[in-house]
Amino acid sequence: MVARRWMLFVDGENFTIRAQALAQELGLKLQEGKYFMRDVFVWMPNRQGRFHYFSNDPSGLRDSALRAYYYTSVIGDEDKLLAVKILLRALDFEPRVFKREKGQAKSKGVDITLTTEMLSDAFLDNYDAAMLVAGDGDYLPLMREVKRRGKLVCLAFFRREGYGLHHDLLLEADYFYDLESFFVQGWRQR
Repeated sequence: MVARRWMLFVDGENFTIRAQALAQELGLKLQEGKYFMRDVFVWMPNRQGRFHYFSNDPSGLRDSALRAYYYTSVIGDEDKLLAVKILLRALDFEPRVFKREKGQAKSKGVDITLTTEMLSDAFLDNYDAAMLVAGDGDYLPLMREVKRRGKLVCLAFFRREGYGLHHDLLLEADYFYDLESFFVQGWRQR
């Protein structure tokens, strides 16, 4: 079997909110720096965005993604946006960072841009499989349309009850990866 070309699409707002809650519940200390900025982004320590983490994976994905996109928003000026972009780029992500106003929980730009880019890349045949890191049920139509293009859709998120994983996403995904063990292990070793 030929290894599948894949791209990673991370809803960083959603992932960060849930990861912070999980860390608090488990008593993990998320240290601000290369892998974390409160309410802006989080990733697994000592892991780059484009590399495949799952051993014995039946999906047949190549070891590294063609592209890894991280979508998030931040409150602040252009310098703050640039700082976040630089940190995400250092983790091997293509950063998509939007400005958010104080008091706003999320940015509309994140969901819309992620959807547009994942769908466009599917139609352009830029990948065989898409890995979506998200739990929001709003992505269900996107997953269905990408699958209609003959692409695999892999979902990665926290499976733990109460952490925002919409059950219909889980049912729609061709493959599911629970990120909790990678996340916890990475932050405990840090």
